Amino acid sequence: MPQTLVIKIGTSSLTHSETGFLALATIAQLVETLSQLRRQGHQVILVSSGAVGVGCARLGLTERPRTISMKQAVAAVGQGRLMRVYDDLFSSLQQPIAQVLLTRSDLVQRSRYVNAYRTFRQLLKLGVIPIVNENDTLAVDELKFGDNDTLSAMVASLVEADWLFLLTDVDRLYSADPRYYPNAEPIVHVDRIDSLNALNVEVGDRGTTWGTGGMMTKIAAARIATTAGIRTVITEGRSPQNIFKVLKGEQVGTQFAPQPQPVNARKRWIAHGLVPAGKLYLDHGAVNAIRQAGKSLLAAGITEVEGEFQSQDAVQLCDPVGQEIARGLVNYNSTELQKILGCHSDEIPHILGYAGAETVVHRDNLVLS
Repeated sequence: MPQTLVIKIGTSSLTHSETGFLALATIAQLVETLSQLRRQGHQVILVSSGAVGVGCARLGLTERPRTISMKQAVAAVGQGRLMRVYDDLFSSLQQPIAQVLLTRSDLVQRSRYVNAYRTFRQLLKLGVIPIVNENDTLAVDELKFGDNDTLSAMVASLVEADWLFLLTDVDRLYSADPRYYPNAEPIVHVDRIDSLNALNVEVGDRGTTWGTGGMMTKIAAARIATTAGIRTVITEGRSPQNIFKVLKGEQVGTQFAPQPQPVNARKRWIAHGLVPAGKLYLDHGAVNAIRQAGKSLLAAGITEVEGEFQSQDAVQLCDPVGQEIARGLVNYNSTELQKILGCHSDEIPHILGYAGAETVVHRDNLVLS
């Protein structure tokens, strides 16, 4: 049965760690695998890292740039080269591709989020494989995805994919980094990602010389995807044909089961598309009302307001010790909330001088973290 697949491959799989040059044999295998998946009727999206690594090799740089401006310049050099390689290889198999460069702001505004969805859907309908990367040349720090693991999970959520494959430099998730801890235990199946502690995993965020993400970002990406009802797999990037084995039901890599009741598209946008503009600290009563009873947030339950924001901005809702419990769209700006925090709803018109919303964050605009 045809399915929608999002495949993310990391810099560590696309390039040789010693030189930063492209690993052409791996890329050729990847292209052949994805083209074959398309011929089988699947809809395929590739999220590809590597632009910065390729740019470094092209410019003769020996280490990854540290400043934003340098990284963006190097990405601009590498992105065209990377797409040229992909286009040559996919063209030899008569498979059309498209370049899609995204910034976080493309997913922040609801209308642009919907437009991105329609663009992907149209490309897939045409039989094209979109190749996605973050628009490193233009992205500003506060509106960056940060890593392509997160980007791939958000793209998978956006297009309502069936599978997300995270191809990396290890064959699966381990209880610790097997490169440094020989006794690390492999983890084959994960039913639910409530926390890293529940997974019993020690995760370093070392990544590689050329990549940005360690295993931490992959687990975070799996959490985003499984919340959207997407089955997620971490497996070895040097063997992209493993995707066929997974689709046949073989236990390859680490597989994360999708949540049985996925969050709807609007709430996924609130949880993952938006960048929070502030924090609201809540008392224990409000935390329990939101967590246990699924209720809206009222002003009476707020103990502290942090940040400057406008009405309808996204904010983090935190428990008394600062742990995020939810995110939501707020009905008041930060100045108004400073005046009404801790107050009952019927006092708000008197304090502000006008009738505001009864709730600070309505439960329809609130997503548990």
